[in-house]
Amino acid sequence: MSYSSWQKRPPRHFIGRPQWSLDTTYITPFTARRRYDPDGGVHYDPVERNLRPTGINVMDHYLQQLAEGTDNVGAFCKIYGLRVEDLDSFFYILTGMPRADFRLAYQLRLADDLLRYTDMKLADVARRCGLGSHTNLCVMMRRHRHQSPTDRRRTLRQPGDAGRYRM
Repeated sequence: MSYSSWQKRPPRHFIGRPQWSLDTTYITPFTARRRYDPDGGVHYDPVERNLRPTGINVMDHYLQQLAEGTDNVGAFCKIYGLRVEDLDSFFYILTGMPRADFRLAYQLRLADDLLRYTDMKLADVARRCGLGSHTNLCVMMRRHRHQSPTDRRRTLRQPGDAGRYRM
């Protein structure tokens, strides 16, 4: 059965067991964690960041770009001489998710972390997590988290969370 470019392909269902999940591949944006001294002083200790969570160069490089909030998939593929379809298949096999779905889940997790632990403006959160604009952040949060970014921040944030980490 062939499909024209305007026809939607039927969804695929990965039967194998994915090697990596979002949790095992997520690279935190934070570089330091707040610590209180016994005398009441505040210090920040470095956070160990695993920039190579899979050990596969191409995948780890892509994950690093997602962690930085950049995802120019065309330019990325050009570096490795890949087609976008190659990278899509690679991610599908290793994560059990289409790359676009993985990317969006990653961006939303990054947005959640930034909303919870920072006082960044929403436009800055959107840019930093790779969603581009405040409007895109709002649309994605409402569509996938069923809340506005401001409400999501209130839902996630616990006492002492703001400023707990630094980037």
